[in-house]
Amino acid sequence: MSEEAGQRDIAALAKGGRTNFLGFLLRLAASAPFMLIAGRAYGADTLGRYASALVIVQLAGQFCTLGQKRGLAQRLSEDRRHEANIVADAMTLSLMIAVVMVLLLFAFPYPMFPSGQFTWIDLLLPLTIFPATLTDIALAALAYRYDVATTVRSRSVVEPWSLSLAAGAAYVVGVHGYMPLLILSGLSIAYIISIFASWVVAMVPLVKSYGLPHQWRPHPMRLAELALLNLPLAAADAVEWGTRKLDIAVLGMFASPAGVGVYFAAQQVASLPQKLKTSFEPILGPVITRNLKERNYAAIARQVCQVGFWITAAQAGIALALGIPGEGVMGLVGPQFVGGTGALAFLLAAEVVAATAVVSEAALIYVARIRNLWVSLGTIALQALLTVGFVLAIRAAPQMELPFGQTFSADKVAYFQAAAVAAALMISLGVASLVKAWILAGILGEPVNNWRWPLLWAAAPAIMVGWLATRFLPEWAELLLGIPAILGIYCWIIWHKGFGPEDRVLFRRNVGG
Repeated sequence: MSEEAGQRDIAALAKGGRTNFLGFLLRLAASAPFMLIAGRAYGADTLGRYASALVIVQLAGQFCTLGQKRGLAQRLSEDRRHEANIVADAMTLSLMIAVVMVLLLFAFPYPMFPSGQFTWIDLLLPLTIFPATLTDIALAALAYRYDVATTVRSRSVVEPWSLSLAAGAAYVVGVHGYMPLLILSGLSIAYIISIFASWVVAMVPLVKSYGLPHQWRPHPMRLAELALLNLPLAAADAVEWGTRKLDIAVLGMFASPAGVGVYFAAQQVASLPQKLKTSFEPILGPVITRNLKERNYAAIARQVCQVGFWITAAQAGIALALGIPGEGVMGLVGPQFVGGTGALAFLLAAEVVAATAVVSEAALIYVARIRNLWVSLGTIALQALLTVGFVLAIRAAPQMELPFGQTFSADKVAYFQAAAVAAALMISLGVASLVKAWILAGILGEPVNNWRWPLLWAAAPAIMVGWLATRFLPEWAELLLGIPAILGIYCWIIWHKGFGPEDRVLFRRNVGG
């Protein structure tokens, strides 16, 4: 591949990253009101029950997509049939699986509600699997044609704003209309509305871009072949997603709904930098598949390292800005959520160490699906062992004799459990990053490493600025002035000491210039 083609790939990655980064900022602006409404209006108990149900519903949705969010790009590049027919096959297969999943959750709702508390409205949550699955495939198909703007509109504008507005409206109507059912299930109602709204916004551009299927009929053998081809990728997707949700599932079994709610709030804040990896995922897949056809492994390694550094640098800066004043950030959600600050710190660190695994897997799913799957299974097994071990150890803490007559209250146990679960996630994702980068480097014959020393040079003064802000400023100023100051000093050093010419493409619209 020529140098000019390589520059085009970097430009495509940068453009997709810029567009989705805007989506990240929009989603951040929309997610903050939801967390304030959920934390202060509905409370930790209701938020915890909502989080436990959401984990199971979204896990079922992951199985229904059958890895096609990432596998569709390869299918579209290799299959010679009409592209709208390929997308129709993908959607039909996912809908068939979704029917089974929805019926199972209707028949056995206990996994969604381990506390045993739910309403008939909460039981409607599995219906969101249908639109959510179709939305995933529609956005993957549009990303193949470099349409990332629709993903931003659907997932970063319509979905989170619908969620926030519907949650607020349900609470207001429930309080003033004396309808306790709306207060108990307002978060479920808001989620259902947001998912259906997001689906509508994704489907209209899909039909405009691809058109309707041409002389298409679903064929059982073709759909079965598609399912078999995508099974390794589907399992890897489910495992990767599961590593981010296993923690809530375990807490739901061992902790109170309030403890789950506190952890979920910390997870929502920490997942903001996680969204940055999705800024490049839709574009990175097509670029990698194109270079694979040309067997240009050096280009793949260069692109993986390039994007990996962009993600790591951005996630590290956001982690410092949100983690150092963590008590103030969690206090915004509500006073009872401040105890989740320790969990927030570990979760933010987990997102930073996971960046290498994320970009390595973007290539491994095409060159070593089975090995990638085994590593993913090993990762979630390690996380499960660490999570259960840590939670049980802390659960036994109230029976331990502590020095100076100290005691463990129920709240303290819940907070320590949340922090321990987050630490288990951080350790397991760190191990996955090392292993996946090592495997990819062996296959490509090129080094795969996101680390650059300027990350450390930028973090050190940012930590000092953050410490001074938390030490000498009141809480409101710590958030309003401290967070921008931390980000400002970090970004200035990264820009001048860490970014080279290729990195700065990310911030240039006219790459040719």
